[in-house]
Amino acid sequence: MNRAMTFLHGWAPVLRMARRDALRHKGRSALVLVLIALPVLAVTTAAVVYSTFSVNSVEALDRELGAADALVSVRPGQTRVLQGFDPDDLGRSEYDETYPEPTAAAIRQALGREVPLAPLVHGDAQFVTEAGVADVSLTELDLHDPLAEGMFELTSGRLPRSAGEIVVSSEVASRGPDVGSTLELGEGATYDVVGIVESTTLREADLAVGMPGALGLAEGDHYGTDYLVGGGPVSWDDVRAVNEIGGLVASRSVLTDPPPRSELPPEIQQQPTGRDGATVAVVGLIVVMVLLEVVLLAGPAFAVSARRQSRTIALIAASGGTPAQAQRLVLAGALVLGVAASVTGVVLGIVSGFAVLPAVQSFSSTWFGPFEVPWLWLVGDAAFGLASAVLAAGAPAWIASRQDVVAVLAGRRGDRAPSMRSPILGVVLVAVGTAAVLFGATNGSGGELAIAFGVLPAVLGMILLVPLVVAGLARAGGSLPLVLRYAVRDAARHRTRTVPAVAAVAATVAGVVAFGVGGSSDQAEQEAGYQPGFPEGMAVLTDGGPTADWTANRAAVGAALPGARVQEIHGVNEWGMPDAASYLAVGVYAGRSDQTPGGVWTGSMLGSVVVDDDATSLAVLGFADPVVEEARRTLEAGGIVGFADRTVDADEARLELTEFEADTGDEVDSTSISLPALWVPIDGVRVPQAVIPSSVAEEHGLDVVTTALVVSGAEIDEATEQDLVEALAARTMVAQFSVERGYVADDGWFIVMLILGCLGGVLVLGGTLTATFLALSDARPDLATLSAVGAAPRTGRGVASAYALVIGVTGAVLGAVLGFLPGIAITYPLTSDTWTQQIDPDLPSHYLDVPWVLVLGLVVGLPLLTAAVVGLTARSRLPLVARLD
Repeated sequence: MNRAMTFLHGWAPVLRMARRDALRHKGRSALVLVLIALPVLAVTTAAVVYSTFSVNSVEALDRELGAADALVSVRPGQTRVLQGFDPDDLGRSEYDETYPEPTAAAIRQALGREVPLAPLVHGDAQFVTEAGVADVSLTELDLHDPLAEGMFELTSGRLPRSAGEIVVSSEVASRGPDVGSTLELGEGATYDVVGIVESTTLREADLAVGMPGALGLAEGDHYGTDYLVGGGPVSWDDVRAVNEIGGLVASRSVLTDPPPRSELPPEIQQQPTGRDGATVAVVGLIVVMVLLEVVLLAGPAFAVSARRQSRTIALIAASGGTPAQAQRLVLAGALVLGVAASVTGVVLGIVSGFAVLPAVQSFSSTWFGPFEVPWLWLVGDAAFGLASAVLAAGAPAWIASRQDVVAVLAGRRGDRAPSMRSPILGVVLVAVGTAAVLFGATNGSGGELAIAFGVLPAVLGMILLVPLVVAGLARAGGSLPLVLRYAVRDAARHRTRTVPAVAAVAATVAGVVAFGVGGSSDQAEQEAGYQPGFPEGMAVLTDGGPTADWTANRAAVGAALPGARVQEIHGVNEWGMPDAASYLAVGVYAGRSDQTPGGVWTGSMLGSVVVDDDATSLAVLGFADPVVEEARRTLEAGGIVGFADRTVDADEARLELTEFEADTGDEVDSTSISLPALWVPIDGVRVPQAVIPSSVAEEHGLDVVTTALVVSGAEIDEATEQDLVEALAARTMVAQFSVERGYVADDGWFIVMLILGCLGGVLVLGGTLTATFLALSDARPDLATLSAVGAAPRTGRGVASAYALVIGVTGAVLGAVLGFLPGIAITYPLTSDTWTQQIDPDLPSHYLDVPWVLVLGLVVGLPLLTAAVVGLTARSRLPLVARLD
C-alpha cells in the first residue's frame, strides 16, 4: 500500500503539470491528438464495419430460420450426419444412393413429439424476360406461415395465396414481370406476380417465391428439402436424434446456448478449429508495424514538447531531481494526450463506422447484421493508442533526462553528437532483414512469411540509420541554396524531431512500394497468361451441336446488332456423327512424331479443326496478311495449316481421327491422314488445332457443320450483350455469345491500389506537414533572428518549404529503396513456377512490374505538394523573440 501511495504521489503533480501544459499549448496538443487519434479512429471504424458485416450464426438465425426454433435439412441418400453445434462449421455425412429422403413424419418421430413443420424447397429455373430468358432462384414456401416470418421482406403488393400466384424480387421485376403481370418460367408454366419481396440475407438477388408444391421443385432438380420446425426449443439430444436419420439441424437454442464441447461426437472433436498460425503471425506483424508507424509519427511532437520543457527539466535536475523524475514529466504529457486521443478516436470511430456502413453495404452481395460495437476490440484499440503515445514519448523523455543542464540553462540548444553504436546496430538489422527476405525469395512455397518477417528488422535498422543519413546530408549540403542548406543543417542539429518524422515517412513509403510492386507483378503475370480468343472488340456465337439453328442465330445477332458483319465458320463435326451414336476425337501432329506442337491451345471457340478454303479463319483470328496469304496457298494446294508455339522442323502434318461410341466410350474406328503442312506460329490468341480445306474433308468423309458465327464491325456494350444472351437462351440452353474485351484486371486490384495510394498519400502528407509545422514552431527563435538580420519574407517561407522538402524527400527515397527489397523479393514466390509456363514454356519464369506512377507520386509528387502547401501557409513575418528563450 505504501509503495502504491508513493507511486501515485510521484505521478500526481507531473500529471497536473502535463494537463496544464496541454491546455496552454493548444496547437501543439491538437497536432498530437490528431496523430494518435487518426489511427485509433481508422481501426475503430474498421472494427465496427467488420463486426457489423460479419454475421455470426446467432445473428443469422432470424434470416435462416425465420421465427422457427430449428431448421432441418434432408437430402436424398444422406443416411447419417455428424455435425457441430453450428452445422456450417463442422460436419460429415454418410451416403447411400438407395436411401430415401426422410419425410416430415420421420422428423417428427425422431424428435419424439408432434411439432409444426413448414417445408422449404429451393431450386433453379429460367424465366422469360423482355429480351429472352434469364436465370432465377426459386423457393417454395408458405410465406403466411408464422414460422417463415423474417426470411423475406414484402416491399410492395401482397403475398401469394394460391398455387398460381408468385412474388419476385425487384431484380426480376426490372427484367419484365412486375406486380400485376405474369411470370413465365422456361418450362412454360405461368404465375401471376402479386408482390415484390427481398431476401433478408442476399442483396440484389434474382429470386421468386411460390406456395409449397406450386413450382414443381420436388418433382424436378432441387437441392433437397428443408423444414422449419416450431413447437419449442430443439435440444442437442433432439439434434443428434435427427442426425441419425440423415437430417442436418440448425437449432436456435443450441446456437444461442451451446452445450460443452465434450458433447460433440468424437469424430467432430478431433477436427481442428484453431486459426492458421501463419495468418496469426502476419496479422501480429501488421499490428506491430502499425504501432511503429504511429510511434514514429507522434515522436516529433513529443520531441518538440520535451524541447519546450527542457529548461524546466534542467531546473529539476539542478535542484537534485533524478533522471527518472525528468522522464516522468515528459511521459506524463504522453499519458494525458494519449488518453484524450484514444477516447476521441474511439468515439469518432464509432460515429464514422455508422456513417460509412451504407456505402460499404453497396459493395456486398449479402445484408450486413445489426449495427454492432465490439467493445472488447475497442478497449484494445484505445490501449493501442495510449501505448503508442507513451512509446512515442519514450525516446524524447530519455534524451531530455540526459541533457546538458549547464548548456540548457545557458540557453544553448542542440542534440548530443550521435553515437556510432546505433548505425552499427542499424546495419546489422538491415543485413538480417535482407537475409530473411532473400531466403524467402529463394525458398519457393512458404517464402512469403519469411519475407514478411524480414521487413521488421530491415525497417528498424533503417530507422537507426536515419541519423547518419541526415548528418550526411548536412555535410553534403554546402553547395545548396540558402534555404535548403539551412533546412538540412537544422534537421541534423535537431535529430530528435527530424529522425522520427523521416522514419515515419520512410516506413509508410516502404510498405506502399512493397505491396505495390508485389501486386503489380502478380497482375503482370495474370495479363501475360491471358489468351484472347479473337482480336479485341470481336465477338463469337457458338451453339454447341450439329443441330443448331444457325439461321435463327444469325437473325438474333442482326436484330441486336444491326449493321454488324457476321462471318460463318465451318468445322469438323466432333459432337456426334450423323447417327448421333458416336463422337469424334481429333489430334494433329507434326510430321511422324506423336507430339502436338500446339502447346498453348486451350480451346478455340471456332472448334478443334476448322474447314476453310481461303484462310478466312486466320484473318478472323488476327494473323497478319502475309501469313493469311501463305495459308491460303497451302489450303488451295490441298495442304493443312497447323499452329505451333515452337519451331517445327517438318513440312507435313498427321491428322488422327478416332471415333468413340457415345454410350460406352469404346473406340469404334480410327483414321490417320498425312498431309503437306504449313506450321504457323501462334500469335497470342487461342487457335484451333488445324485448318483443313473442304477437299480433304470430302475425300475422307468428314462431316462438316457450322461451328460459330464471328461478329465484328460493331460496338457491343455489356447491356446489348446481356440482351442478346437472353434472346439466345430463349431458344436453346447451349448457345453462348462472348465479346473479346482483352485482359481486364479484377476490380479488387484497382480498389487495393487506390486504397494503397490514398493511405500512403495521407500518411506521408500528414506526417510531413505535422513534422514540418512542429519544426517551424520549435525553430521560431531562429527564424525570427533570420528576419531581424534582414532576410526577406519569402526567405522565411522558403525555409519552411525546405523543411518539408528535406523531410519528405529523404523519407520517401529511403522508404522506396527499402520497399523495393521485399517488393521485388515477394514476386519470386508469388509469380515463379506458375501455370503460365505450363501453358507456354516461352513465357517468363518470373514477373516484375513496378507501378512507377504510384512510386513517383510518393517519392516526387507528394514531397513537392507538401513543400508547396507549407510555403503557401507558413507565416512570412515573425515577431522578434529573445535568443535565450
